[in-house]
Amino acid sequence: MFDNFQPTYIIAITAVVSSMALLGYFSWKTLITSDVFQKGIDLYQQEDYKGAEAAFRRVISLNSTNDVVHLLLGETLMQQGKLEEAIQQFREVIHRAPKKVDAYLRLSNAFMRQEKKEEAIATLEKARDLCQAQRQPEKAEQINRILQKISKNNS
Repeated sequence: MFDNFQPTYIIAITAVVSSMALLGYFSWKTLITSDVFQKGIDLYQQEDYKGAEAAFRRVISLNSTNDVVHLLLGETLMQQGKLEEAIQQFREVIHRAPKKVDAYLRLSNAFMRQEKKEEAIATLEKARDLCQAQRQPEKAEQINRILQKISKNNS
């Protein structure tokens, strides 16, 4: 029965079985990640910041390159007063995705909470410049208004 089985068929079958196993693994991993991510969002909305932090850290352990999860973890840490850890999360996103305006805005907010106005202003200016470069004039104008308010308060 297997006398006519050529090595090329064995290689093809092995490739198909391997591909299906990998697809199954990644589907399972995506499902787990999605469930934990949603749990983190739910906990955050319920103001269970410690629980949300644990969930977001679990998602990051499964997929460390998800910028949205790093931003949410940073927000969760800020809610707990863990500003240095939050800043680290925002900077990690900026390092990986230097054109992500939301990371700059959140980083600026963390600096303001630390009363580091010069750093907050510089970060907001970078966010504004990115918005202008990305042709988001409305968002750039909103940031300008925030910068003007900060400047007035410094006077």
